[in-house]
Amino acid sequence: MTVSAAPSTAPTRAPAWLAWAALGVVYVVWGSTYLAIRVSVETMPPLLSAGARFLVSGGLLCLAVLAFAGPAAFRMTWPQFGTAALVGVLLPAWGNGLVVVAERQVASGLAALLVACVPLYVVVFRRLTGQRPPLVTVAGVAIGLVGLVVLLLGGPVAGTHGTAWWGPWLVVLAALGWAAGTVAGSRLPTPPNPVTFSAVGMLIGGAVLTVGGVVRGEQVVVAEVSTASWLGWGYCVVFGSLAFSSYVYALGRLPVSTVATYAYVNPVIAVLLGVLFADERFGAAQFAGGLVVLCAVVLVVRGEQRAKEKLTSVTEGCPR
Repeated sequence: MTVSAAPSTAPTRAPAWLAWAALGVVYVVWGSTYLAIRVSVETMPPLLSAGARFLVSGGLLCLAVLAFAGPAAFRMTWPQFGTAALVGVLLPAWGNGLVVVAERQVASGLAALLVACVPLYVVVFRRLTGQRPPLVTVAGVAIGLVGLVVLLLGGPVAGTHGTAWWGPWLVVLAALGWAAGTVAGSRLPTPPNPVTFSAVGMLIGGAVLTVGGVVRGEQVVVAEVSTASWLGWGYCVVFGSLAFSSYVYALGRLPVSTVATYAYVNPVIAVLLGVLFADERFGAAQFAGGLVVLCAVVLVVRGEQRAKEKLTSVTEGCPR
């Protein structure tokens, strides 16, 4: 098949620096979307703006798939479509939707630090499904939970535009949705084309968010939306799609352990941007808790990668 032959030849033709440039895009763009979300929800209704964002992003990805892979790339079985729908509900709708709502009450940097716990939740889900993660991974989860407690009990971040007690907890609930979607997407049948998979999920998630915004009674008053909010929303739409494409490209050309470093680079960038451009100030508790969470994520990512490498070496050493 010509579709399967393309990936094997592309890496030899593309320059090596291109994969690192793609990873750099993931670092910067995914880390900066937290600030863009905060700016957009200042004068935009959270659920309707997020719904429109994913509907437009999903539409753009569909056009890209049609242009580069053709209509055949949209072929999938009903179970594969069901997975795309489920992931769309768990990731864009539940995960991102709750973060958008929470960022009216939570500093963008704090939201990013709390979302960084997603790999920790993934390990917990894997344990509940019968898998036994390495001891270092379990230790990383335990350390990460301590960091989360410090972040949640450390009080509001200075400079944020909201101080509701439920804001940080809503982000933690959003991270739980992201983790569930991540596990579901890795264990259930998915469409052959990963970009199609993402596009369908975005469209379904965007539809769910839009319905949720209507039920919640949200309304878009165009005259009241600031230029900054439009720019923040547009940034998420355009560059969010670019970041996903860059992530897929980097994942196919760099080691998984290298690409996985976005999990603890993104929060650092989000915190720096929040401090520089949104006047967010972190106290000792938030700084300590965030540092503990990031260290825990590093332990989990490294531990999982070493376990995979060990399993691969044992498998390759077995007689056939």
